[in-house]
Amino acid sequence: MIRLVVFDMAGTTVDEQNVVYKTVHQAVQNAGFEVALETVLLYAAGKEKFQAICDVLKHLQDGPVDMELALNIHREFENMLEEAYDHLTLLPMPGAQEVFDTLRQKDIRIVLNTGYKRPVAEGLLKKLDWKAGETFDLLLTADDVPKSRPHPDMIFKAMEHFGIEDALEAAKIGDSIADIEEGKNAGCSLVAGITTGAQTEAQLKTAQPTHIFHRLTDLIPTL
Repeated sequence: MIRLVVFDMAGTTVDEQNVVYKTVHQAVQNAGFEVALETVLLYAAGKEKFQAICDVLKHLQDGPVDMELALNIHREFENMLEEAYDHLTLLPMPGAQEVFDTLRQKDIRIVLNTGYKRPVAEGLLKKLDWKAGETFDLLLTADDVPKSRPHPDMIFKAMEHFGIEDALEAAKIGDSIADIEEGKNAGCSLVAGITTGAQTEAQLKTAQPTHIFHRLTDLIPTL
């Protein structure tokens, strides 16, 4: 029986128009690299953002990543993203509130997790007027664990917080391969890739999730 569902934020529960990866794309291009947005989505989606930039650079460069360059790109990315979010209208993904309400009725805990740093994630939640204890139960970010996705640390931390010992009682839903790998590495019984965000159904299927969802409400019949 599922007692805990861990949801990714951007592209899964939050519609931010893919701004984060468009911003990664622009920051990498500003550093002199020619790269398609689709390539950035493939190598960066779902990951802590410095690691995402390193993985894009590793793909683009023939050799080890220049860490000073990666740090400079990351700093520019953070500045650009802060400005972008200041002017962006955020919306919940269609069906998010219905799914959250259903989970609350079933006494299933709702966790939001993200590769963002905590201040960015909290800023998004404030824009949406989503509050811990009301809309969701717990927020976990890349700042809160030693290793971010695809490592399972955030899921394990959520389980510990709610006193859940068996990962088979947990589910993970996200729009990237990294989300799926995170759920599988934790041993979740339900690991769903959702096609509302960064990566395509074909890309998500390469990570072998237990489910592919095309909308958040696809979760409800599985509970």
